[in-house]
Amino acid sequence: MAFRKMLRIVTVALGVVAAAELGIATYFYRRTMIRGNAKTDRTIKMAGTDWNQHMPFIQARKEAMLSEKHSDEWLMSADGLRLHATWFPQGECKKIVICFHGYTSQGMKDYLGLSGYYLKNGYSMLLVDERAHGESEGKYIGFGCLDRIDALKWINWVLRKCGEDVEILLHGTSMGGATVLMMSSLELPAQVKGIVSDCAFTSPKEVFSHVLKSMYHLPAFPVMNISNFLNKRFAGYGLDECNAAREVKKAKVPILFIHGSGDTFVPYSMCETMYENCASSKKKLIIEGAAHAECYYKDTDAYENALTEFIGGL
Repeated sequence: MAFRKMLRIVTVALGVVAAAELGIATYFYRRTMIRGNAKTDRTIKMAGTDWNQHMPFIQARKEAMLSEKHSDEWLMSADGLRLHATWFPQGECKKIVICFHGYTSQGMKDYLGLSGYYLKNGYSMLLVDERAHGESEGKYIGFGCLDRIDALKWINWVLRKCGEDVEILLHGTSMGGATVLMMSSLELPAQVKGIVSDCAFTSPKEVFSHVLKSMYHLPAFPVMNISNFLNKRFAGYGLDECNAAREVKKAKVPILFIHGSGDTFVPYSMCETMYENCASSKKKLIIEGAAHAECYYKDTDAYENALTEFIGGL
């Protein structure tokens, strides 16, 4: 009798623990993977970057950027979502940079600063709102895995718009950086000459495992395993299904890796791993003390010089 009683107690206890773990994982999944629940303010707080100090510079660049001719553009994703981008044409549109933003952001926010560099150097800019962000449709965030397929459609949009006699650069920040790195192994059109990745993560599984440990003091198991199951069921892809650290092993175009040594949201070690794995021609810029997505603002000259050198070698 005592044994049976103990067995019932253990069974109940295990059931309570399992239910709690399921509840935590479900809460985490809904909080991070679903549009509307994933909040920009919360992401900024977790990333830890002090944007207030850079706002005068950003505001000045924003005013200059919005004074340029621009238009809203749309296309349909392979799974029927209406996707949005903002188009800033320059001259004959022979040089184009397609820009991909970070988690819970949008194209017109993440590239206000860099617009000064690209527009000054004659680049037309296509600022993409990735699925489930900005004005693009979508319920589930793609974390690069779904977005890289959408990005191919934007490349083809540029080729239809500007013709085939063009040079295209792909530039991504944070989740956008993961997006462009995940594209590096794909059969890209010959017009895509290079990729710039700023503070990219290796995979959603690895970056959220890091966040769980460093910010929530929780182990990755079983939260990430349950979240992975839920994401496969509802969003259609696994959280390690597309891993930038693996994809760059098959990279076919030159890549410039940029990261801040002070990034606590996406650790600098992820950049080192991807740089070491990269099979194509590569360069690396590390900005000392820069927090997440802060590299351009922390040392604008170093960032722009690295871009100019990289582009000049393509």
